[in-house]
Amino acid sequence: MSPTDLGFDPDVLYPPESTGSTAADNEPAASRLDDCWNRIGVFGDRSCPELLNCVHCRNCQVYSAAGRSLLERLPPGDYLQEWTSVLADTKRGSESSSLSADGSVVRSDQSLSVMIFRLVNELFALPVGVFLEVSAPFVVHSVPGRSNQLFLGMVNVRGEIMLAASLTNLLGLSVTASSGTQSAGRMAVAGAPEGKWVFPIDEIYGIYLFNRDDVKPAPVVITNADRSYACGVFQWQNRSVALLDADRIFNALTTEISPQ
Repeated sequence: MSPTDLGFDPDVLYPPESTGSTAADNEPAASRLDDCWNRIGVFGDRSCPELLNCVHCRNCQVYSAAGRSLLERLPPGDYLQEWTSVLADTKRGSESSSLSADGSVVRSDQSLSVMIFRLVNELFALPVGVFLEVSAPFVVHSVPGRSNQLFLGMVNVRGEIMLAASLTNLLGLSVTASSGTQSAGRMAVAGAPEGKWVFPIDEIYGIYLFNRDDVKPAPVVITNADRSYACGVFQWQNRSVALLDADRIFNALTTEISPQ
């Protein structure tokens, strides 16, 4: 069944192009459609006889043809140029700046996105890109003759076997009976696809964006260990957060827990 079969003039539904310049010719196509659904259809007085067969206007070919005409119409002359400009400005804006944790604007080339977490009573941060997953604690299976305070054992993460290590021990933090790795609240999977590590974390605070200029050199109290894993500190919620060097962390784990 076609619109003509239903008694609708195609020239009304799809008005022919006029060679003359009239006000009607300059109107949008949508304003020149015979929107019978608003007059005699389900959105009007429901007097259309086709409702007995179609039940609803959306099942009628006239309604479908009108929809196609809207989708197939040519865009205005300046449509593509306008949206090209809008999208280009949006891209430039997103690349040039973003909001930091305190709400200030930070240029993207100066921003630093980190995951802040707690080990014992100290706050640390690592670049968010090194984190692959943060989840509830996994069961750690010790390895006879190999497991120790640093190398905790192996973990099955959805069928993939990974090595579990203690950042708390690697960083030389004092662990009390109430803050040991067995009571860790979360576990993080971090590293690269070719070298993943799982380590317990007492608490995760989330992902935050900072200006690189806010990161200050690590004080002596942090860097006096034989090997320093902190590359700087910054302030977050009136507390000092030590920014860890991910490469040093994972290199140290690989060196100290490498097979004999």
